[in-house]
Amino acid sequence: MRRPLIAGNWKMHLTIPAARALAAAVGKAAAGVTDRDVLIAPPFTALAAVREAAGSGVLLAGQNVCWEEQGAFTGEIAPTMLKELGCAMAIVGHSERRQLFGETNGLINQRVAGALKFGLIPILCIGETLREREAGTTFTVLEAQLKEGLAGVTLASADQLVVAYEPVWAIGTGKTATAAQAQEVHAFVRQTLGSLFEKNIAGQMRILYGGSVNPANVDELMRQADVDGALVGGAALKAESFERIIHFQ
Repeated sequence: MRRPLIAGNWKMHLTIPAARALAAAVGKAAAGVTDRDVLIAPPFTALAAVREAAGSGVLLAGQNVCWEEQGAFTGEIAPTMLKELGCAMAIVGHSERRQLFGETNGLINQRVAGALKFGLIPILCIGETLREREAGTTFTVLEAQLKEGLAGVTLASADQLVVAYEPVWAIGTGKTATAAQAQEVHAFVRQTLGSLFEKNIAGQMRILYGGSVNPANVDELMRQADVDGALVGGAALKAESFERIIHFQ
């Protein structure tokens, strides 16, 4: 059985007082939850405050990570710095990094390898644009993102990597893939991972869905055989809606 993971990506939102308040609410919502993992990824500036406010029942992630421990990398953050702040994971290759900041599969591959080298679990984000979906190239795009983003990566166990499928056309738009569409893609992703790693590792690896996940659609999405959790954006910024997502049924 794959343990579900509900992750909230706060993106570039919330000052420290607001982040602390939301983290405390998430910690309260996650209290007593034993059959799933809850994770939040606040801005770097709020990581220390959020760690204290959320408590030990909530996992912490960076929104990005460099591949080096230190050096002349202005604007980057080292994996060791994230670990020092209590992070267990780091988001890598989010579509906003790809679309807005020009991050390539090759650069994302470096970030994945760097995170793994220093004991962080990368959450590798993949996804197609609306143009690519309409052109019928969804699987081709995702296969390239996986193969190039994971080139040279070796895994000893499934819990060293999380993959998040986020169709770009569904992020922050209010649109969401249907449960059937999500399952179709997740099954393909797992099959592709099986060609890159041992099949038993791919079978146990968690694949999250992201893209306008909300309280109204999370239950149906989580019922799909290959959907193992959610990477939540806007709905993670409101305690009430994120609590409902955490307690999906």
